[in-house]
Amino acid sequence: MAFTTPPPLGDGQALAIAAPSRPADEATLRIGRERLAALGVETRVLPTAHPDRQEPASPAARAADVEEAFRDPEVGAVMAYTGGDDQIRILRHLDGDALVANPTRFLGYSDNDNLRLFLWNRGVVSYGLGVHPDLVCDADLHPYTERYLRRALFEESLGAVSPADRWTDEWFDFETGDPRAWRENSGPTTWVGPDADPDEPVRGRVWGGSFGIVKWHLQADRYLPDPERLDGAVLALETSEDVPPPREVGYTLRAMGERGLLERFDGVLVGRPRTNAPTLEWDPDPDEYPAELERAIARELERYAPNVVAGFGYDFGHTDPSFPLPLGAVATLDPTDGALRFDPD
Repeated sequence: MAFTTPPPLGDGQALAIAAPSRPADEATLRIGRERLAALGVETRVLPTAHPDRQEPASPAARAADVEEAFRDPEVGAVMAYTGGDDQIRILRHLDGDALVANPTRFLGYSDNDNLRLFLWNRGVVSYGLGVHPDLVCDADLHPYTERYLRRALFEESLGAVSPADRWTDEWFDFETGDPRAWRENSGPTTWVGPDADPDEPVRGRVWGGSFGIVKWHLQADRYLPDPERLDGAVLALETSEDVPPPREVGYTLRAMGERGLLERFDGVLVGRPRTNAPTLEWDPDPDEYPAELERAIARELERYAPNVVAGFGYDFGHTDPSFPLPLGAVATLDPTDGALRFDPD
């Protein structure tokens, strides 16, 4: 099945702020709208995203808001306000034919990868990033995030993606506005399977997203694509603020291997993992966790997909700054230096 990249945000079109997961906070919504306005983007807030709401709307209402935004010719893009933990419940209420008939650029990640995988199954490319936290933390919108957000909104493809100079996984305190501590970025690393060509770039459509959402879809077994559509694809994973123990990630990849799914991928992209979150029930070592995660993933790839090339430590997911990972786009990964680019085809 062919994939469609929805057209860029056009002149006179608005970006609709949606709440497929949960409604907006008034203060951070205002910051996000101001920063989008500075990029020349007019915004409107969908009813289920309105900050007056104390609780998320019903799954059916949230799905209807998304559909209506896609159908509206005055809306050229839809961006999720934030993530959550139950968006999978809206999928049964979505009219996939309506979304395909009115392809609109959708931006979101984390819980919003539920909707993005739904769009993937229908051949519609979508992008990462959301209003909160990506556009509202720190004193200004990070130049790295702004650069790739502009591409996601206004250009035909994301193109080549460079590593950010510095990164952080510290939580931003909106009350104090204190600056966060940033670390130097050493750039991505690559792992080449024993049966892979160490000099040959890997090219394939991106499927995946947040590890927790991929795991839910495997468990629910309702929204997975036909396995043959994953042949030659590139699996993307990032571990979000859940910071799962590396062995848990390995167990899920092992289950994918036993289902005959892991071997279908030609490439793997892993976002830089965060290790800091206030709700964590364990204390990961920020210096050891990334290497432990890489080892757990590489172990299962060697067992089930020895022809795969994997890249680790890319700037997508739950660390800052980040680029809007485009699910459904064609990724090209160079095993020699980890260079990465995304194209429509």
